[in-house]
Amino acid sequence: MTTKKSFIATRLRNYFLTGLIICAPIAITAWLVRSFIEWADGWVKPYLPNFYNPDTYSPVAIPGFGLLVAIVVITLVGFLTANLVGRSIVNFGESLVNRTPLVRTIYKSTKQIFQTVLQEQSSSFKKAGLIEYPSPGLWALVFIATDVKGEIAAKFDDRGMDMVTVFLPPTPIPTAGFLLFVPRDKIIPLDMSAEDAAKLLISGGLVTPDHKPLANAPLKIGQQKTA
Repeated sequence: MTTKKSFIATRLRNYFLTGLIICAPIAITAWLVRSFIEWADGWVKPYLPNFYNPDTYSPVAIPGFGLLVAIVVITLVGFLTANLVGRSIVNFGESLVNRTPLVRTIYKSTKQIFQTVLQEQSSSFKKAGLIEYPSPGLWALVFIATDVKGEIAAKFDDRGMDMVTVFLPPTPIPTAGFLLFVPRDKIIPLDMSAEDAAKLLISGGLVTPDHKPLANAPLKIGQQKTA
């Protein structure tokens, strides 16, 4: 009897864990999507006139309308910026921002980050690699950003050092981390994609992507360095 109860308990536990593995990712994904939609609605809807806000005519709030409006507005701004008149308006607005202390610093930094990350031809953060960190013999997973540029590159060039900028994220939340400058020959490039590397980090090493070897090639990131 005891053996039978133990068998039933084991089966129930296995069923629960199997269901948890299936339901937890779905629930977390649904929660993240809902939170993002509510965040976008909370930013956009307060600025909509009541006449254009569907919540005015509905007894319940319509989720996602604010996000839809934001997408349309962003696309429209991009369309207008592509022509001469729109570009002139944007340049005039930027000239006003550039005259405002503190605001101009935040604006320029944010714009540069978005231009670098979203640029179609950019290879930033599309490669993953390994470096010895925090001490020899210990290895850490990093995202390879780009070749070192500007003044930092010039300082390293004076010392004959070929450096690469990498981002070292923590586990399991890879949104914060360390910016490191590492010699190119000290990086072991990985064949896995940046998405697979992120899964490995977030899971704490539990989710390991299948190894799909690629042709061996030297580590090249972006364009050549500029002083």
